[in-house]
Amino acid sequence: MFKPLIVYIGLRYTRAKRRTRFISFITLTSVLGIALGVTALITVLSVMNGFEAELRERILGMTSHATITGENSVLRDWPSLESSLKQESRVLGWAPYIEGQAMISSEHRVSGSMLRGILPEYESRVSEVTKHIVAGKLDGLKPGEFGIILGEELANYLGVMVGDKITVITPQLTSTPAGILPRLKRFTVVGMFKVGMFEFDRNLALIQIDDAAKLLRMDDAVSGLRLKLDDLFYVHEIVREISPKLPGSYYISDWTQAHSNFFRAIQTEKRVMFIILLLIVAVAAFNIVSTLVMVVTDKRADIAILRTQGMTPSAVMGIFMVLGTVIGLFGALLGCLGGIALALNVETIVPFIERLFGTHFMSADVYYISELPSKLLWSDVWQITGMAFLLSLLATIYPAWQASRIKPAEELRYE
Repeated sequence: MFKPLIVYIGLRYTRAKRRTRFISFITLTSVLGIALGVTALITVLSVMNGFEAELRERILGMTSHATITGENSVLRDWPSLESSLKQESRVLGWAPYIEGQAMISSEHRVSGSMLRGILPEYESRVSEVTKHIVAGKLDGLKPGEFGIILGEELANYLGVMVGDKITVITPQLTSTPAGILPRLKRFTVVGMFKVGMFEFDRNLALIQIDDAAKLLRMDDAVSGLRLKLDDLFYVHEIVREISPKLPGSYYISDWTQAHSNFFRAIQTEKRVMFIILLLIVAVAAFNIVSTLVMVVTDKRADIAILRTQGMTPSAVMGIFMVLGTVIGLFGALLGCLGGIALALNVETIVPFIERLFGTHFMSADVYYISELPSKLLWSDVWQITGMAFLLSLLATIYPAWQASRIKPAEELRYE
């Protein structure tokens, strides 16, 4: 079908003549429509990939890949598990923790918070909080000194700085001559951290694990062990592998159970956005139908002459498929280049626009993160470009088929 003559004629029809300028304008809009659709689709999916990767990194930077707990979320004699965990090559680190809800009060305000007791020398094995300390040091949490490290947003809300005193109030009750009162203790702010994720910066406070045990009446027990594994995407397999080797009966959960609904929602939104934007590409691709119909109408006499000279219906069909393929190919390639360029520079372009208009597109308390990340996946690029080209190719079939059905005698009767 696609012989050199057919290709030559099909390419020639892409060039405008004086009386076909309007058709060429419609052709140009078809190319630009496909290009814009492909650009938007690549850019949006790259931003959503980046958003998901950034959230996963920040969430798992403060939470654990997996958690070992005992009955009633209490783990006793946790050091006995260390020998078993040391033998597991896929377990990179572990750290005990005590967790509970508390109210934190300063001279200015009161706020609810998640209180987490940690061992500073163990914590760096399973989380990246050390990298995000903006004031003080994690080593400032010493047993018996009742120091506390607050998220930056929480510290700003309470109006406290390093060295200030705050009061931590827990739900546990204490009997006094005045009656039943909640347990409370004065703490000294020894540091602040900023993860860049509002959920942690606003609602998390860290204290030394011995102080947490006294405050929450845990005695020698802890809430559990947090584990860091060598591959966070295969946590189910790793957990099933190490679970039978632990001495005793324990409950092991992983990050996919704690945040599965969240990441599943992101995946669903990503698929929906892909379908919606692909419809935009499809609308642009099917503009090729109107373009080719107009070209066929304009070239009916030319087609009839070619038919009288021996050109077959399939060859005529090939001419217009070449024309439609060129339009789709140029549109898909332009969109591909535009999408790649935009996706790779989103993190530079968006801050520039924000500074230019004096606005902020993403509020951290609404979107969890305040920057617009981008992660370009080449598999997405090839898939989107290929689908746009395929839709363009499909759009050429009907007009090309109609051109191949033109009868030379009827067209040339009045010429």
